Amino acid sequence: MMYILRPELDEEAISAATAKISAMVTSNGGEVTKAEPWGRRRLAYPIEQCRDGQYVIMQYKLDPKASTEMERTVRLSEEVIRYLVIRLDH
Repeated sequence: MMYILRPELDEEAISAATAKISAMVTSNGGEVTKAEPWGRRRLAYPIEQCRDGQYVIMQYKLDPKASTEMERTVRLSEEVIRYLVIRLDH
């Protein structure tokens, strides 16, 4: 999962948002294998009047049914302006 947080968030707020999403994964019986903040980057186009965003990459293992519920919660989160979930085949 890659998600973009609002650019005005400080390091503490970014850590809190990442911890909140990680807690959603673990509470649904999943496991976070990697959470890596990429930092502030320029967006390809403005989203909700934001030209920059705080990028975070997170890898996790989770049942697909629980992943759907988690995506709904992330979509409603005010800190997240965009997200993308992909499935990795190993």
